[in-house]
Amino acid sequence: MTPILETKNLVKVYKVGKVETPALRGVSLSVQKGDFVAIMGQSGCGKSTLLHLLGGLLSPTSGEILIDGEDISNISDAKRTDIRRRKIGFVFQRFNLFPTLTADGNLRLAERIHIGNGKGNPEKRREILRVLKLENKMNSKPLELSGGEQQRVALARAVINSPAIILADEPTGNLDTQNSEIVLDMFAELNQRFGQTIIMITHNPEAARHCGRIIQMRDGHIVGPED
Repeated sequence: MTPILETKNLVKVYKVGKVETPALRGVSLSVQKGDFVAIMGQSGCGKSTLLHLLGGLLSPTSGEILIDGEDISNISDAKRTDIRRRKIGFVFQRFNLFPTLTADGNLRLAERIHIGNGKGNPEKRREILRVLKLENKMNSKPLELSGGEQQRVALARAVINSPAIILADEPTGNLDTQNSEIVLDMFAELNQRFGQTIIMITHNPEAARHCGRIIQMRDGHIVGPED
């Protein structure tokens, strides 16, 4: 079976003047469709750099990144942006919602970016918000929502266009324990109910236990499935 996402000997070196700082040192990774993967490690181990490379937000120094068998390593920024728009949904620690738009409005905006003009699919938006227990918050703006509710809207925005992969960077980092559990349960439901492929960066072992697979990183290397 062809992996939905694969990296081959991925290297990323940051350069500031003549100073070079290696962030990834030959990472090879394979993720199958429907996997729910946690990538763990101490700060500075390279896990966020890896996630940004997987999402096409950074270019590698060397190595390959394949999404659905398509190599995004050395393509133009425009092509990488198109692949990101079509195939990847992002959930970040900061919710990054538009404060002047309602929950439904934030989803409609994501639809318009994906498909262009049009009203999108109101039934699909309503169904996703229902699954995430936000149906009664459709017309609420971010400042009228709790932190957990805002993160669930961000999750709804990430899945509204049915991306092949969701990349989540410390999605519970700004949430208390109760809201963290709610958000992680929502990730698990999306994974189990809809077969959504999810790769989540976390430093929290409790969050990682919701995942079906745990990958440990250290000093820019994958050091094992568990540590």
